[in-house]
Amino acid sequence: MTGSKQTLYEKYGGFPGVRQVVTEFYERALDNDVVGHFFEHVNMARLIDHQTKMIAGLLGGPVEISDARLAMAHAHLEVEHHHFDEIALILNETLTDAGFEKQDRVKAIAAVEARRSVIVRRSKAA
Repeated sequence: MTGSKQTLYEKYGGFPGVRQVVTEFYERALDNDVVGHFFEHVNMARLIDHQTKMIAGLLGGPVEISDARLAMAHAHLEVEHHHFDEIALILNETLTDAGFEKQDRVKAIAAVEARRSVIVRRSKAA
């Protein structure tokens, strides 16, 4: 495969590797005082499945989740910027511990950051 560029998805183990990272991420998120409440009454197996697909797609894998679908999934949660920041921090720590190289973490976090506007709730006009 000389000359072909490996995606981050491939580099870090495909679906099994991404699923392991996502599972560890949610273990950390559930224990977090800032964002843990978002996951209290959630079917975690289902969420991990969906999130694995989303992260796989962000890393260059075969799955694409539309911004419209992301917006719909988060609309009722009232996610604010400080929640999003905390999630990004937890994800960065999880990727670090999973052995992602710094430049790969930067790319992955940038891909998540690019979706901030569809996940964070819009401020209501006063």
